[in-house]
Amino acid sequence: MTGRPDILFPLFGDLTALDGVGPKTAKLLAQIDIEKPRDLIFALPQSGVDRRRRASLHDVPAGEVATVEVQIGPHDPPRGPGRPYRVQVQDAETTFELVFFHARGDYLRRLLPQGARRVVSGKVDIFDGRAQMVHPDHVLPPEQADTIPEFEPIYPLTAGVTLKTMTKAVQGALDRLPDLPEWVDPALRAREGWPAWRAAVEAAHAPLGAREIAATAPPRQRLAYDELLAHQLTLALARQSLRRDKGQVSEGDGHLRDKVLAALPYRPTGAQARAIAEIAADMAQPRRMNRLLQGDVGAGKTLVALMALLVAVEAGGQGVMMAPTEILARQHLANLRPLAERAGVRLDILTGRDKGADRAAKLKALAAGEIQVLVGTHAVFQKDVTFHDLRLAIVDEQHRFGVAQRMELSAKGQGADVLVMTATPIPRSLALASYGDMDVSVLDEKPPGRTPVKTALVSMARLDEVADHLARALAEGRQAYWVCPLVEESEATDLTAAEERFKALRARLGEGRVGLVHGQMPTAERDAAMARFQAGETGVLVATTVIEVGVDVPNASIMVIERAEGFGLAQLHQLRGRVGRGAAASTCLLLYGAPLSEPGRRRLEILRETEDGFRIAEEDLAMRGAGDLIGTAQSGLPRFRIADLERQSALMALAQDDARKLLHDDPALETARGQAARILLWLMEQDRAIRLIRVG
Repeated sequence: MTGRPDILFPLFGDLTALDGVGPKTAKLLAQIDIEKPRDLIFALPQSGVDRRRRASLHDVPAGEVATVEVQIGPHDPPRGPGRPYRVQVQDAETTFELVFFHARGDYLRRLLPQGARRVVSGKVDIFDGRAQMVHPDHVLPPEQADTIPEFEPIYPLTAGVTLKTMTKAVQGALDRLPDLPEWVDPALRAREGWPAWRAAVEAAHAPLGAREIAATAPPRQRLAYDELLAHQLTLALARQSLRRDKGQVSEGDGHLRDKVLAALPYRPTGAQARAIAEIAADMAQPRRMNRLLQGDVGAGKTLVALMALLVAVEAGGQGVMMAPTEILARQHLANLRPLAERAGVRLDILTGRDKGADRAAKLKALAAGEIQVLVGTHAVFQKDVTFHDLRLAIVDEQHRFGVAQRMELSAKGQGADVLVMTATPIPRSLALASYGDMDVSVLDEKPPGRTPVKTALVSMARLDEVADHLARALAEGRQAYWVCPLVEESEATDLTAAEERFKALRARLGEGRVGLVHGQMPTAERDAAMARFQAGETGVLVATTVIEVGVDVPNASIMVIERAEGFGLAQLHQLRGRVGRGAAASTCLLLYGAPLSEPGRRRLEILRETEDGFRIAEEDLAMRGAGDLIGTAQSGLPRFRIADLERQSALMALAQDDARKLLHDDPALETARGQAARILLWLMEQDRAIRLIRVG
């Protein structure tokens, strides 16, 4: 199938071909992403108005809509410019007025002839103690009144497009609905009681009441599922095309891993052992591994990563671990080196800082296979970096890698397995939306020896007490981070805030006791300040959020976050994770500016209640929505018109299972259901997926 199937053509035509949509309306609709009949079909009503007939307005509260049959009484034309035209009417129990502004009298006398009966529908207001209806939405003779819907759908609108125009345009699009073959698994459809596609679209646009507008109504659920299924099929096709690339079988005998495990002062957690086993099993397969290792702050990802790298070395190959910044690459090196030495494995680092003869020597050792594990920044991807036999690439993903970059990365090693690590707990629905092409291992237990962090909320007014507390802690040999507020305007203002706080604390605690790091510093200076803090030469490190990422100083047991209400939940959780890494009891002080807004207070209270990153991420998702949670622009998160990631995560999981099963049974989508799934992909404009369907 090379182009869009003919059956879909009516839905992809020009909007102006629809009744009542001229070039001007089409232009206005484009502002709300409605550019073709298909888009109107997926613009479902967001609410509705109950227009069922009543006997009288008598008991209708002000502000509600009512539909009643009335007898038209006397007309009362305006008594001066700007005054309304009033028409008295009577229903079965009471008298009220219809009110019109700027209306022509001759038009109203034709519309509402005295003595005649009419059905009127509109919003009821009370004015001077009397009921009135200003500009009724519908005025019809009783014999035509059945054209007023009992429940009128209200559509999302844009300036300049009335509900009437929109309703008419949607009706025009619905008239073009084709009967499409079924792509939903029949057993699933029967279990959920979902209608066929066309019936679902028609029902969603003709709700009978508020229940039909809820996301749980079967027609809406079905349409949301179609959207999620198309998305998961796209990810599953990407995963299938990656897996088609021949990987290498990397199986180790365990002798290096055993040496490391014997040297550890503790046993790996159940979650670590499970993740290590899943990764080793993937690496032993002839197809490429494409796995995400998701672990909360301090869940022990480093050990899992090292074990995976050792599988590659035991199998006679090499492994590489990439970090987003030099400071993190060096930290990975510091964490991995002592363990690698126990196993007798040669580990080295390559960053942009390596120059000249030193760099040349490393490249030579790498190409000869003498360096068995390389740690580095993106510098490891420069053209002249070649491996002897690269088996595994690990990406420590602090900057989100999209699907495209993951494909690029795996192209570097001929069939190298790929493991992406993320320290941000991602709610399940978002993990499926962003990483549905990958297999996922989750570390949801804390290794022994991590002390819980006590979290307290402190008003900025008590800043002096906090500084005194710090002075006492330093005297006991403890260390602290002090994170300065995020200032919106610019990094320059962040900087001033950090410099001011640095000067104030230095004056209070003593000259050499306080260090400063911020994003504007030259890397070498920043690394030096970090190194002094790591070595315990400075007691307090004042920082902007550059320390959020993975810096490890076990002796630091106090984290002060100034104006904490300005940070996101996930970010606060990451910052708090910088302490509690040693044996000392740790504290996190969230300094807030009073008065706190309700969402600000809720965020800080959630942090005080729990250290479970997954629960925090779920709360964050519920409070902020998917787009904000990971920044829609760079998240590569799909934009769904009907599906709601926050509330329909179970549907997303169902769609993933279904998409994978469908492709497993029918990799080239050739069966009847497979052909229907192709139509779904075209309907949902998943062109990338369509390009990926090729003969296996």
